[in-house]
Amino acid sequence: MSLTVANLQCTRGDRQLFSGLNFQLKPKQLLFLEGQNGSGKTTLIRTLCGLFVADEGDILWQDQPIQEHLEAYRKELFYLGHLNAIKGDLTALENLRFNHAMSGQNCRDDDLLNALERIGLYGYEDFPTRQLSQGQKRRVALARLLLNKSPLWILDEPFVALDVAAVELLQSIISKHVEAGGMAILTTHQAVPLTQGEVQHLNLDQYASQAGTLSYV
Repeated sequence: MSLTVANLQCTRGDRQLFSGLNFQLKPKQLLFLEGQNGSGKTTLIRTLCGLFVADEGDILWQDQPIQEHLEAYRKELFYLGHLNAIKGDLTALENLRFNHAMSGQNCRDDDLLNALERIGLYGYEDFPTRQLSQGQKRRVALARLLLNKSPLWILDEPFVALDVAAVELLQSIISKHVEAGGMAILTTHQAVPLTQGEVQHLNLDQYASQAGTLSYV
């Protein structure tokens, strides 16, 4: 099982963001995606999720082009973007129940409640999420990670609006996913221990005009 990107090129409007992008992600690997604002991090992430189509190059999941098997690929993928993708009129519990039903990964309410408690939302299960703070809304979205069994997680700025305790908890959740054989790609503007050590680093600034080199630190 692997995610392979070969000679990828993406543009937005009339501006080329990057070209000649190459990397491979395997089980038990974390890729930290870096680059200046406007370098194309979110475009790349959305392209990896099959939401955008690249101008050139290939994205392969298990050696098969993702666009040819998009429905099956998305079942193997968990994507969290800048938006929390929660419904303000639904409670935290209802949002979690709805999202897991949509993903085909149904869970018992006891499991959903346990996830909300672990993420720091004990006592807020029945609050409409429009009444929650930004940090609490983010926790509702992140609670899905505690239950999600998809092998590939793609997380765009997952630490936004979280306090120190929640940042530490989220790092632990991602680390355990990778250690258990999962894969993760993430962006973050926050300096966190998770992005240090033996992780892959991919800086899109290196690909603005030509292919760069994927480095390991």
